[in-house]
Amino acid sequence: MRKFFIAALLMASLTMSAHLPQYVHQDSVCVMQILHDASKVPSGTNLILYIARKFKDVPYVAHTLEPNDDERLIVNLRQLDCTTYVETVLALYRCVKAGKLTFADYCKQLQLLRYEGGGEPHYTKRLHYFTSWMEDNRLLGVCDEVQSPNPPFTAVQKVSVNWMTTHVNNYRMLANRPEWVPAIREMEKKIEGKRYRYIPKTQVKNTRLLRNTIKDGDVIVIITNKKGLDTQHLGFASWHKDGLHLLNASSIHHKVIEEPMTLRQYLYKHSTMPGIRILRIK
Repeated sequence: MRKFFIAALLMASLTMSAHLPQYVHQDSVCVMQILHDASKVPSGTNLILYIARKFKDVPYVAHTLEPNDDERLIVNLRQLDCTTYVETVLALYRCVKAGKLTFADYCKQLQLLRYEGGGEPHYTKRLHYFTSWMEDNRLLGVCDEVQSPNPPFTAVQKVSVNWMTTHVNNYRMLANRPEWVPAIREMEKKIEGKRYRYIPKTQVKNTRLLRNTIKDGDVIVIITNKKGLDTQHLGFASWHKDGLHLLNASSIHHKVIEEPMTLRQYLYKHSTMPGIRILRIK
């Protein structure tokens, strides 16, 4: 009976899109359980990390947003990549913080985070580049990008992106709809040339300065020096006694994991990762 009630509620409440979200019953049950549990945690609990750790060991799976020929709001808590993991956790967090604890509320928050201006799902409106995601959600009041003090923010990234429009065949939906390419190029142009302060990996140390600068539950955005891209990976900041660690959906470990190595060690294992930008959720 409960699952029919949830479905009816969703049909009645989710009016911002012409198409209902795509999900399975397990997803709606998981959302409702986490919303219920997270709404009852003791005060002082880091709510973002509490929710993020609920997904430990969930399999890493790429391209879960593109099972269809047309864009729909995909709700999939059973398979996550680094971006859908962050979006899933933050949508749940925003629901709990606002005291909105229905599955329809969750879907609304997920759409707000994932699409430009929180508008209806469309491939050309999905925030494919994470710099676009950060800019859009900053304007919506979801988050702020931390860019001080200096140090540790001693370096500047100048964004230059064209990966999607120069690698169209890597994106099935885009390859099948070449008429969408100009809109994606416009998305790229919106962030082209923008500059952001970041923390180079030489500055990612277990110091009082860094502990005062990066907070548990901040989103760590790892930038890249790969041509045509702005970022390479992301996850949540988690301080341990030995330093800063990354809680992430890992393609290396094939699951959501709190990295056993420090973030400094992780960055030095990847020559394409010069440093990190920091996003703080409101």
